[in-house]
Amino acid sequence: MSVTHIRNPIEWSGATLVQMGRSLGTALNALQGEQVHARVAAPAIRKIAVNDLFVALRKGYADFAAYRSDVVVLCLVYVVAGLVIASLTLGQGLLPMLFPLASGFAILGPLFGVGLYEMSKRREQGTKASWTNAFAVTGEEGFTAIVILGALLITIFLVWLAAAYFIFRLTMNPTTAQSAPRFFTAVFTTPSGYALMIIGCGVGFLFALLALCLGIVSFPMLLDNGRIGLENALAASFRAVARNPVPLALWGLIVAGLLLLGTLPFFLGLVVVLPVLGHGTWHLYRRLTG
Repeated sequence: MSVTHIRNPIEWSGATLVQMGRSLGTALNALQGEQVHARVAAPAIRKIAVNDLFVALRKGYADFAAYRSDVVVLCLVYVVAGLVIASLTLGQGLLPMLFPLASGFAILGPLFGVGLYEMSKRREQGTKASWTNAFAVTGEEGFTAIVILGALLITIFLVWLAAAYFIFRLTMNPTTAQSAPRFFTAVFTTPSGYALMIIGCGVGFLFALLALCLGIVSFPMLLDNGRIGLENALAASFRAVARNPVPLALWGLIVAGLLLLGTLPFFLGLVVVLPVLGHGTWHLYRRLTG
C-alpha cells in the first residue's frame, strides 16, 4: 500500500511559487523570443547556527563602513520615501495605513537590497566599488529573473495593504481615523484597538514570512549566477528556510526589530540599518550556500 506524503506549509507554498516562477519565466522568454540558456544546479543549502547570523551582521557592518558615503547616498532615498509615506498618511486621512506602508521595508527588503548585494559581491572579489556599481545589476545575466521576482514581492506588498485595510474596517470604527490623537487613543486603549494590533501583526507576520521564504536566498543567488534560473533560486530559498527554521526565524525578528529602530527618528536610522541588513543578507547567503 502506498503512503501519501503530506507536505508542510513551507514545502507546499514553495512548490506552488516555484511552479509560478517557472511559468512566469517561460512566458517572459516566449514574449521576448529569447533562447533559454542552459541552466546550472543551485548550490546545496547548508545548515547554519544562530552564530552565523551575527557573523553575517558583522560582515555587513564592515561593508557598510567600507562604503559608508556611497551607501548613505543610496539609502537616503528610503528615508525620503518614509517621510513622504508618513506625510501622506497623516495629511490624507490614511492613518490606519501608516504601519502597513512602513512595514513594506520588511516585505520589499530583499528587493531593496539588490544593489547592496552587488557592492558586497565586488568587495568580496577584491574589486573597488561605489554606489554607481549598485546599478550594475541591470547587466547581470539574472536581471530578468530578479525583475520578475521583484514584481512578485511588490504584488505581495499590495495584497498586504489591502488585507491591512480590511482588518482596520473589520475591527475599528472608520471615524477614528479622522484625527491622529483620536486614532492612536483608540488603538492603544480600546478592545477594538487591541484586536487591530493583534490581528494586524499576526497577518503582517505571515506576509513577512512569505517574503523571507521568497527572497532570503533567491535574490543574491540570481545575482551571483543568473544561469541558476528563477525556479531553481526560488526552490533554494524555500529549502534554506525549511532546513534552518529557527536561525532564519530569528533573522526575520532581527530584521523587523532593526527596521523598527531605523524608523526613529524620522526614518533617519534607515541610513544605517538598511545597508547593514542588505550587506549582511549577502553574507548570510554565502553562509547558507557555503
